[in-house]
Amino acid sequence: MTAHPADPGAAAPAAQGKPRKAALAAWIGSALEYYDFFIYGTAAALVFSKIFFPASDPATGTLLALATFGVGYLARPVGAFVLGHVGDKYGRKKVLVFTLVLMGLSTFLVGCLPTYDQVGVLAPVLLVVLRLLQGFSVAGEQAGANSMTLEHAPPHRRAYYTSFTLNGTQAGQIIATGIFLPIAALPEEQLLSWGWRVPFWLSIVVAVAGFVIRRTLEETPAFEQEVAANAVAKMPLAVLFRTHWADVLRVVVAAVIASVSTIFTVHALSYAVNTIGLERAPMLWVGVLANVGAVLTIPLWGALSDKVGRKPVFIGGSLGCAALMFAYLWSISTGDYMLVFLSGIVMFGIVHSATSGVWPSFYGEMFSTRVRLSGMAIGTQIGFAIAGFAPTIATAIAGTGKESWLGVSIFTAALCLVNVVAVATGRETYRVPTEDLGMKPGTARAKPAPVSA
Repeated sequence: MTAHPADPGAAAPAAQGKPRKAALAAWIGSALEYYDFFIYGTAAALVFSKIFFPASDPATGTLLALATFGVGYLARPVGAFVLGHVGDKYGRKKVLVFTLVLMGLSTFLVGCLPTYDQVGVLAPVLLVVLRLLQGFSVAGEQAGANSMTLEHAPPHRRAYYTSFTLNGTQAGQIIATGIFLPIAALPEEQLLSWGWRVPFWLSIVVAVAGFVIRRTLEETPAFEQEVAANAVAKMPLAVLFRTHWADVLRVVVAAVIASVSTIFTVHALSYAVNTIGLERAPMLWVGVLANVGAVLTIPLWGALSDKVGRKPVFIGGSLGCAALMFAYLWSISTGDYMLVFLSGIVMFGIVHSATSGVWPSFYGEMFSTRVRLSGMAIGTQIGFAIAGFAPTIATAIAGTGKESWLGVSIFTAALCLVNVVAVATGRETYRVPTEDLGMKPGTARAKPAPVSA
């Protein structure tokens, strides 16, 4: 029996897929991709203000360096439109191979850039161009990996398997921060001359390894059946905005929860080292240990949401982050390393993981197979663009003084509450069969037309 073109998602029984292989491939690819992405954030917080913006005073230089981190998020919506279209029309696999190669090469080239002292203003210009390429690449990475795992997963374990995409991003942060630990310990002169380049040069390994891994991926059963039934949308974006515009908007608003990650990873590190005067190495270790906690807890939160629903777990994590960001940033202002480690690990390693373990399935389940990659990519990347500038906005509105932690905490809490509203008003999807995802409540799915032998 062949699926009827009018029913493009009807014959996508995820149980017939290969969920473990898909989850492993997504985890490895995301870890490699986000290693590249986060070494930039670490370098922006610790180094770039001194080698690309030395003409500015320290506070302005830090602000400009953090702004280049946010610039990568500007390219994300553009990449989401382009790569979302490609993924829904030509397949998830093509997108996943392309994104890793582009990310690896652009990150490697960052490590080859001349400094401001060598070529003047051309140095930060080239830095911004490469950062834009990074952002374009990341736009298709998570949505492609999430679509791949969700469409391979059995219906009752979709959140568990898709959570490994975000689990991989945390592993990428661990590797990125771990690489920077010995680099940050170098004498200042060596760190600024050649040390900061080493993590970026290692990305050529990421590019090669990522290409080999992603080339072995198999396309999802759901997409293959669309191809066999000649049901692939010729213009996925047109279908998306005609049938799922409200879902795209909801994902945009909900995705601002990523601000917790960018403020924790970039702003808090800069605040601790550049404002409070804490040592680089212990603060980098906070990130490492928090992400180790996240790697352990993200699949557990995903599995829990397969049993009790996406919304309770997601909302609980968001409210927890709103409260605990106050504790974390305050602990940094005290200079008490024990408090910093405890609050950072609890907030980011445990509580924030509840949102990371659920959103890959919650967002993906809003869309049908025909437009899933486009819907997730566009919705998340516009939301993430806001999150990418959250450290810059927080620094601008709260200032750079020791007491600025309070204003940044209030700003973060407000963004968490915006996420709560978006999630609370959405549909609960954890019990919806995979083939019915993306359908409006009360809509009956057409049955495939029988085909004679």
